[in-house]
Amino acid sequence: MRYLPFLLLLAFVVYCVIDVTRSDEDERLGAPHLAWIALVLLVPVVGGVVWLLVSRYRRSRRGGRGAPPRPVAPDDDPDFLWRLEQERRRQQRDATDDNPTT
Repeated sequence: MRYLPFLLLLAFVVYCVIDVTRSDEDERLGAPHLAWIALVLLVPVVGGVVWLLVSRYRRSRRGGRGAPPRPVAPDDDPDFLWRLEQERRRQQRDATDDNPTT
């Protein structure tokens, strides 16, 4: 039980180092991998927390790891709403063509 804080710190540092090595240049703010790894290893708690805050902020602005930002729900997607409106108009036009009033 007395080694638990050390093991947690070690796991945190290992996680951060692996995350740095898998990151792209934008997530690292243009800094090289080795600079971030050195920060995480030399100042484990502060370096790891700074890394997580910076990388998560950059990923959230981009919409995830390497993915372009996308709407959360279909009703927030302008392309989806446009296609839905076109489908509604087509169905309405087909319905009026099938039942002429004259």
